Amino acid sequence: GVSGLGAVCPIGNDIPTIWENAANGVSGAGPITRFDTTLFKTKFACEVKNFDAKANMGREARKVDTDTHYGVESAIQALTDSGLNLENEDCNRIGVIYGEGIGGIRALEDELGPYFVNPENGPRFSPFLITKMISDMTTGIISIKYGLKGPNYVTTSACASASNAIID
Repeated sequence: GVSGLGAVCPIGNDIPTIWENAANGVSGAGPITRFDTTLFKTKFACEVKNFDAKANMGREARKVDTDTHYGVESAIQALTDSGLNLENEDCNRIGVIYGEGIGGIRALEDELGPYFVNPENGPRFSPFLITKMISDMTTGIISIKYGLKGPNYVTTSACASASNAIID
C-alpha cells in the first residue's frame, strides 16, 4: 500500500494544493517561460510554477537538474506524509526506487547548446554535467539525505516508468 504521498506538478507543488486544484478544474497550462518560443508553433505547456529548489536542497540544488529537484521534493513530502520515523527503522533494509523517463535533458542542452552555436570557443562543460544528466541522481540524493542503504535504482521505460517503479 501507499504509506505517504508527495508530488510536484503543474497544478501544485504539494498534495493539498494539487488535490484542491484538480477538484476545482484548475489547468496547469500556460505560456512557456523556460525558453524562447519565437521559432516554435506551440507557445504553451504545463510547467511547474513557483518552485524553489533551494528550499530543501540548499546550494546542492545547483549541482543537479530540474528533474532531480522535483523528485527529491516529492520524496521529502512523501516521507513526511508517511509519518515514518527512520530512527526506529533498519535503514539497511530501506531503498529508493524511482521512475523517470529521461533524466536531466535540460542540463545536456545547456552544456552542448553553446558549444554547437560557438564551436570556436571549444568544448567547456561543467564538471557537474554527468551528475545533472543521470536519471539515478535523484535516488542517490534521497538515499544519502535519509541514510537509506537498501536497493537504489531508477526504472526508465517511457510512459510506464512510474508503474514499473511501483511494481519493483
